[in-house]
Parts: sequence; C-alpha cells; structure tokens
Amino acid sequence: MLTLHCPHCGTLAAETELTAGGEAHLKRFGPGSDDDSFEGYLFMRENPKGVHFERWRHSYGCGKWFIAARCTATLEVFGTYPAQSSAPPQHIRDAITARRPGWGWRDLA
Repeated sequence: MLTLHCPHCGTLAAETELTAGGEAHLKRFGPGSDDDSFEGYLFMRENPKGVHFERWRHSYGCGKWFIAARCTATLEVFGTYPAQSSAPPQHIRDAITARRPGWGWRDLA
C-alpha cells in the first residue's frame, strides 16, 4: 500500500486516507486559449514509467492538497511538498538524482 507524508499536518497517511488528483505541474489553459491548447490541458497526461509528480488530497485528514514525487514502477516515494509550489524543492530533486543518476527537472518539460 502507498503511504505518503502530508506536508501540511505532518501525518503519515495510507492511500485509503488520500484522494489522487492526477499529474502535477501542468500549465493551465483557460479562457482565451485556442481549442487545441485547452484540449491538451484537459485530456493529455503523462503516464511515465519512472519518476512522476502527482497531486494528492489528504481527504480524511486536514483536507489540503500536496504533491508527491514518486516512482511509478517501484512505488518509491522521494518526498512530498505543498501543492502551491511551482517546482519540486531542491532536497526532493537531490533525492531523485541520488537514486536516478542523470535525471533532471527539465526532463519533465
């Protein structure tokens, strides 16, 4: 079972206490954008085998959203941080590169 640390309330929460919110760090397209951009925002998601950033909500706890950096192949969790962050904190990037040499944040762009 997946267990994630909520960065807001400090609880180590089991997957059953959380609600998945999909891929994190997406560029949002809204009113005024062309149809193709908006369609891409709504429907096109990465589904990588490896490092992935996902939004999670601590539904049965504090109710706040956060982002988890984890490996989809092994379920290894590199860390969590508040959803308001525009990029992963340096200590999480360092943890990923320590386990996955050659990985870089710009690889996700």
